[in-house]
Amino acid sequence: MRRGSPALLAALLILLAPSAPAILTAGATSAWAATAEPGSLLPRIERQVMCVSCKIPLNVAESPQANREKAFIAGLIGQGQNEAQIKRALVAQYGPTVLGLPGAHGFDLAAYLVPIAVVLALLGMLALLLPRWRREARKKASRASPQPALDSSDAARLDADLARFD
Repeated sequence: MRRGSPALLAALLILLAPSAPAILTAGATSAWAATAEPGSLLPRIERQVMCVSCKIPLNVAESPQANREKAFIAGLIGQGQNEAQIKRALVAQYGPTVLGLPGAHGFDLAAYLVPIAVVLALLGMLALLLPRWRREARKKASRASPQPALDSSDAARLDADLARFD
């Protein structure tokens, strides 16, 4: 059991050695997160921002401006910035139209609240009108004249026709 312990300790040191400097430095969490997943941060940000000249998401845009924006984002990721810092830098560089979604404050908040208010208003109208429509349908059904009963000769002829198809 003692022989296995130094080998296990050495294996753990080898596995943890590359991340040890990042853990010991100040701001290690953002630097470590940026180095841990640099390949996944660029596509995630590209899906959330727009090409300012094409007005389409950056991940599908193919223009010189889109390439400049992608290079700008890649440079910021290389500097170790996180997603929020990169978005702030993009807004500072290209303006608020670079963000794919409107902000969550001020007038931009209306983009989120108006659809919710419309859906709630439609549901409220439906809740008010549905009982009325059902009452009117019941009244119409009760007012409708019932079908006249068949006389005996028509009933016999119908039975004969039905028996012929059996």
